[in-house]
Amino acid sequence: MSDLIWATFQLYKNALKGALHSFLRGWLVVVVVVVFAVFMMSVSSVASGLGILGGFLLGGANAFIVGSLLGLVEQAVMSSRRMRWKDVWQSAGQYFWDVLTILFIVWIPLQLLEMGMGANPYGPAVGSGVFLLLFILLNPVPEVIYQVRHGSPLDVIRESYEFVIENWIEWFLPWAIVLAPFGLAFFFMVSSQGGGILGLNFIQLLRLPFTILNAWLAYLGIPGSLASALVVVLTPIATVFVLFFRGHLFASLHSSSRRQRLFKVRAARR
Repeated sequence: MSDLIWATFQLYKNALKGALHSFLRGWLVVVVVVVFAVFMMSVSSVASGLGILGGFLLGGANAFIVGSLLGLVEQAVMSSRRMRWKDVWQSAGQYFWDVLTILFIVWIPLQLLEMGMGANPYGPAVGSGVFLLLFILLNPVPEVIYQVRHGSPLDVIRESYEFVIENWIEWFLPWAIVLAPFGLAFFFMVSSQGGGILGLNFIQLLRLPFTILNAWLAYLGIPGSLASALVVVLTPIATVFVLFFRGHLFASLHSSSRRQRLFKVRAARR
């Protein structure tokens, strides 16, 4: 048991170290995230008056932004060189079709579920359960998109499911640690925000750290006005750092099994 704990500690230590190095090389991604946030707010303002056409416009803009962001995260996580502004332009829309197709595949059954649950008194509970299930089983979809070779969007979904089944303890333990002070109700609220869109919705990518930072600053007793200012400043930084950490953690888990990590720890102690 102690070997397993030590192997897991080393796993997170290496992921944090890798995320820090990626952040130092790829801090430009924070600037890009802020620009993307302003752009999405502008698109949302325009789309709000266009009905269904506005929905398509917003969906396309989101897929373009998230596809570009994943390209930048790939550069920061998988490469050892410093990021340059040229990389920002080259990553524009890099995974646009992957993001758009996967979101569309998931959106259809969710719409059918919503219509079917409309008259069901247990509809909200069923809906929350579905979002939680998606949050768990399809959580690593962004990392699968840019780290794993795949032939189709369905391969991405299958790979994400298999990864979670194999590595659910190591993958979700950091979530449990960060959210532990706030209880299960807070976890269910956060998962319902992010579950259905698999981390491929740019607004949700910002909203999750925004919500968690708000909760932590309130928990630490930071005054409201100061907390609000800190959340605004820290949200894009936290968003990028979490994406880098997830990328390094996924790379380590995907390239090794729990048995191999235990063997490595035991061999090092001999």
